[in-house]
Amino acid sequence: MDVSAAMEKMSLRGAGKCLVCKGSCSGLQPHSWRKACMACGCSTVDHAPESDLEDDQRMGRLFGDSPCSHLTAKVKGGGGLRMYKRNRMIVTNPVVSRKDPTFITTTYDWAPAGLNQKLAMQYMELLPESQRPVSGTEGALERRRQLLRQLPVYDQDPMKCQSLGSQEEVCTMILFVKQFKQEVLGVGEVALPGEGGALKEAAAQRMAKEVKDHSHKTDAVQDQNQSATSGTTSSAVNGTDDKTEY
Repeated sequence: MDVSAAMEKMSLRGAGKCLVCKGSCSGLQPHSWRKACMACGCSTVDHAPESDLEDDQRMGRLFGDSPCSHLTAKVKGGGGLRMYKRNRMIVTNPVVSRKDPTFITTTYDWAPAGLNQKLAMQYMELLPESQRPVSGTEGALERRRQLLRQLPVYDQDPMKCQSLGSQEEVCTMILFVKQFKQEVLGVGEVALPGEGGALKEAAAQRMAKEVKDHSHKTDAVQDQNQSATSGTTSSAVNGTDDKTEY
């Protein structure tokens, strides 16, 4: 079993209880092909995750080999496995009282990447309170449900798509996913009016650098091949002929 499959198996084994059935569900027991729990029959997206490991792994696979790969990080010893770098935000606000001051800490399971806390909070305040991804609230769980519905794993991983009937279809889907990641996949940017485009410009610069680095490597290989060919030709021309004519 590879690292990816092992991590997925562990995350599913420790999945949380159903948010619909509550106490009557002992924990998520995923069906082999239905998007439902074998213990209670409810949808898998209605079960609270035990950790963010599975979600970050899935998003890492999606963003890998794409212009959005900067949002991921390689897993040490994972054989190329990438994990999503979740951008959490912790906000601490003082509460003034007659006695010693206290603090209220709010943790957001997710916040837009590349923003300072002030701008990130402006974004959060524009969301309805019920949709803010505060850890442990319905808003955070609803955001996860939306991601699972919008980005199902079988749309990006041929091994998870059970409707493929032949190896040719698998290869076709692999090419499609590769093209989709390069030409379609993107991440929305949060910015003040007139200040957008920073993420797009940064992605373009990264792509240009990657193309330049690839071009330099290709030129170096070609130079080595030409040198080896020239050396072989020179040896053949300068070689001696042991044959004697009578």
